[in-house]
Amino acid sequence: MRPEEVKDLLTAVQERSTTVTEALLRLQEVPVEDMGFARLDTHRELRQGLPEVIYAEGKTSDQVVEIAERMLKTTTAPVLATRVSSEAATALRAHFPDAVHQHTARLVVMRSVSPSQREVGEITVISAGTSDLPVAEEVIFTAGAFGARVHHVPDAGVAGLHRLLAEQHRLHESDVVIAVAGMEGALASLVGGISSAPVIAVPTSVGYGASFEGLAALLAMLNACAAGVVVTNIDNGFGAAMFALRVLRKIRNA
Repeated sequence: MRPEEVKDLLTAVQERSTTVTEALLRLQEVPVEDMGFARLDTHRELRQGLPEVIYAEGKTSDQVVEIAERMLKTTTAPVLATRVSSEAATALRAHFPDAVHQHTARLVVMRSVSPSQREVGEITVISAGTSDLPVAEEVIFTAGAFGARVHHVPDAGVAGLHRLLAEQHRLHESDVVIAVAGMEGALASLVGGISSAPVIAVPTSVGYGASFEGLAALLAMLNACAAGVVVTNIDNGFGAAMFALRVLRKIRNA
């Protein structure tokens, strides 16, 4: 049930064209749509302010298209598909001509954000190296799809500290800062020690053998000595963006 549907229902109760009992029955309907191969949480946008997102990896192109079609009918916010294969992206764009495919981030965004959902706040994304760009861009395009202003500071790893210090004003001006790094993952501690904003650290699977496909960065970020740093799973740019959006929405609605 979309927010405007609830408003219409409450208005109908106020105008006495619907009884309280009838409205209660509508609100008690199970907010799940069973598609056989998927069970959509059609209540999430009303409950959390953001709709369910399609995790496309492992799904067929037809399944991704069918889920997107149903979500566009049951939500008002942008519909996002993550970890999209080139085949699924082609199918989505063929079915939804206005869909935007972000190749590096492996994202497809359907439906532009509405004017009321724009400018929810400012996020700065700092990525350590060019190899971290796929994860950084997953953060950037996810957050941007839902109305955040996103500034990206690329290639600012700790091996060249001056590159980060030249941008430190952004660490104070932003509402949320997201640090994306692989290798030893030290960028999160450094950013956390400078920024006055909350910091989200995203470890990536970039690095040589002893990085253990991101485990070294994950453990380093979890053990950061800087206060106010939270950590996502390895390569989880989407999770970092969604956490940041929740923070921004709370700030905006406070």
